[in-house]
Amino acid sequence: MPSFSFTIDAECPETWARAGTIATPHGVIQTPIFMPVGTQATVKSVAPEELHEVGVTIILANTYHLMLRPGSQLISDFGGLHAFMHWNGPILTDSGGFQVFSMGHLRKLSEEGAAFKSHLGTHRWAERTLAVKDRYRTEQALFGIVQGAFEPELRRYSAHVIGNMPFAGIAVGGLSVGEPKAVLWEMLRHITPELPKDKPRHLLGVGSPEDFVTAVSLGMDMFDCALPTRVARHGGLFTRHGRVNITAARFRVERGPIEAECDCYTCRNYSAAYVHHLARTEEQLYYRLGSIHNIRYMLRLASQVRAAICAGTFPAFRDTFLADYTPAPEEVREEQREKWKMARRANRALGRPTSVYEQRKPR
Repeated sequence: MPSFSFTIDAECPETWARAGTIATPHGVIQTPIFMPVGTQATVKSVAPEELHEVGVTIILANTYHLMLRPGSQLISDFGGLHAFMHWNGPILTDSGGFQVFSMGHLRKLSEEGAAFKSHLGTHRWAERTLAVKDRYRTEQALFGIVQGAFEPELRRYSAHVIGNMPFAGIAVGGLSVGEPKAVLWEMLRHITPELPKDKPRHLLGVGSPEDFVTAVSLGMDMFDCALPTRVARHGGLFTRHGRVNITAARFRVERGPIEAECDCYTCRNYSAAYVHHLARTEEQLYYRLGSIHNIRYMLRLASQVRAAICAGTFPAFRDTFLADYTPAPEEVREEQREKWKMARRANRALGRPTSVYEQRKPR
C-alpha cells in the first residue's frame, strides 16, 4: 500500500460533493468523513476500542498540546503516538495553529512565531514545513492550510498558492471561529474552485450535522470538531430531527432509546430514562454513553452522505435532511459559548489550569 493516496469514487454533478477513498499506512478512510477530536491523545471519556466499535477510522490529536504534555520525547520513547495511545488507525495531528487564535492572552507574535499578519508570511510557513518534511524524509502526509480570514480575494489567492504546493491534502483553516454561517459558506464558494480536485480537503473545526452536510455539498471531504462530544457532555444529543437535551423532564420515564433508529451502543442497551438519570446526576458513565451516541450519529450521517453521492441522489438527500433537522438556535449556541468562556475565565482567576498550557507555576 502506498504511504498516502486519494481516489475519487463518485462525484455529484449538481454540487461539489464527492465520495473518495484515502489510503494510508495505518488504514483506509472513506470520505466524506467525520474525525473525533482527541486533543490529548484521547477522545474524552471514550476508549480506543469503543471508537473502533462505533466505526471511527481516523481521529485527530493536537501536536502543540502533546508537545507540552507529555512531551515529544516520551511519546517517541513509547514507539510513537499510535503505540502510546493504543490506536492502530490513522491519526491526523493538528499543528496547533488554532491555539494562536484562541489563546491570544498567552501568545507572542514574531516572525519566528506561529502567527503571521501578512498572507505572504503564512505561505512562508508552509514552505518551511515542506522543507522540514523533505529533510527528515518522513512518510507523514502533510496538508497545507488555506488562510485569508473573511476576505474573498485573500482566500482565493491562498487556495491557489497552497493548492499548487506539493502537499498531500488541503485544509481550510480560520473559519468556524464564531463568524455567521453565511460567511463560512461564502468563503468556501470562493475557495473550492481554486483547489486541486485530486487532493482531499479538510474543513477544520466543523462538526454540527447540518454544517457537515452543507459543507460536503461545497466540496469538503474531511471534518473534525470537538462539538459532538462537548455538547454530549452538557446533555445535548443528536437525533435525526435535531439536538435534544437529555436532561429535559420528558425523558424521565422514557423506556425507549434516545432514538429508535440509532444503532449505537448506548441506544442498543440503555433506555433514554436511564441516560437522563445519569446526566441529571452527573454520573461519569453518562459522559461515555452520551459521547458514544453523538460520535456514532456523525459517522452514520457520513456513511449516509457517501451512499447518496455514490447513488446519484445527494441533492435530494441534502434537501430532505436539512428540512427535517432543526439546528440549535444561534442564541443557544452563543449562550453555550459564553458559559464555556466564563468557566475558563473563572478557573483562570482562581489559579486553576484551564488547559495544558495554563498550568500553575511551582510554588
